[in-house]
Amino acid sequence: MSTEHVETADVVVVGGGPGGAVLSYLLARSGVEVALVERAATFDREFRGFGYTPGAVELFAQMDLLPKILRIDHDTIRHGEFTLYGRPVSVLDFSVLDTDYQYALLMEQPPLLELLVDEARAYDGFSFFPATTVTDLVTEEAGVVGVRAHDRANDRDIEFRGSLVVGADGRFSTVRSNAGIDPGLSESALELVWFKLPSEAVGGASQGRIERDGLLVYFGVGGGELQVGWFIEKGTYPELRAAGIDAFCDRLAAIDPRIEPALDAHLTSFSQCSLLDISPGIADEWTRDGLLLIGDAAHVASPIGAQGNALAIQDAAVAHETITDALEREGATGDGGDERDGSALSAASLASYESRRRPAIEEIIGLQRRSERSLSLFVKHGDKLPASLITFFTVVAAAAIPRSRLLQKAIERFAFGPERVTVETSRFVD
Repeated sequence: MSTEHVETADVVVVGGGPGGAVLSYLLARSGVEVALVERAATFDREFRGFGYTPGAVELFAQMDLLPKILRIDHDTIRHGEFTLYGRPVSVLDFSVLDTDYQYALLMEQPPLLELLVDEARAYDGFSFFPATTVTDLVTEEAGVVGVRAHDRANDRDIEFRGSLVVGADGRFSTVRSNAGIDPGLSESALELVWFKLPSEAVGGASQGRIERDGLLVYFGVGGGELQVGWFIEKGTYPELRAAGIDAFCDRLAAIDPRIEPALDAHLTSFSQCSLLDISPGIADEWTRDGLLLIGDAAHVASPIGAQGNALAIQDAAVAHETITDALEREGATGDGGDERDGSALSAASLASYESRRRPAIEEIIGLQRRSERSLSLFVKHGDKLPASLITFFTVVAAAAIPRSRLLQKAIERFAFGPERVTVETSRFVD
């Protein structure tokens, strides 16, 4: 590629999802020159992540962004209930949490990402490059010193150079791939089919249903819409499509008859559905000289527990502290008044990020894997359970689950993670 234009920054962030946008905002607010490079021309597209745990809400508050975020169309979750073979079971109660924010947020991503980018634009050191596709890393003897990209809006090749490249570009990360880092994906026995219905189809912001005919989850995302997920055995979606949309809707209505009218009126084509591979994974490496991975580029969470966005935002908060420390230590000399020399930040200076976040990620994804194994038993064999066993199981579950200490500990883990992350606001320049 012959480069037509060169942009320089202290940090080049690739990917404008929640993790990349939050990190860019935090760095810009800390006086760091940051270039955010985003493949999409606009944020007006379908995203798969809608949930933000109480821990993520707490971080938004520490960033001074929560009041503005709450003006976006959203739903909140304070309690969650599953219907288990016809019997309601309370499985979630955020009132047990030690926080001022005893709720999770559910919202569409585009307006949130637009808000984060707009807030970052308030700082002179921030630059945003949409419609720009990263194609390769720029590597020198000292490590990664930038990325090569194509600016589609202006039809030109462009090179971004900086002391650090942050890969925040998701499950199929170009940055991670070009670095030759294995994503470490594991196999999953399940997949998730997503579609939307009007929120009045079931009522309530967060629910789930396990019946002989399958397992559904649904939650509001604001704007009168309900996101619905159907867990299916991996590899069976082509067979479901081949049977036609009417048969597909019949299968869904068999699990929850309440949604049949909404299905008939609103789900008319498979083009309204998306299939999510829920296989989790943890990449072999997250840091190298001049390179750092966050969010799905570093670790892919399953949708169980709505952890993806929260983990990425927690990554961003920890990375913000690590990066500002590293720039201060390695990027300046003497009393810190000299200009940074632009060389790659060393892997050693970035190591604290991975040493803090990897154990937490491993624990959360381990919890998800154990939960998924339980769910897969329902999906594969729920229709084969004897009625007497179902009755016994649901009675015991309804009595025991709401009072379970193990459940409360799991709720706390899913809400905040094993380590309660905070934003290092002392780095802010305003």
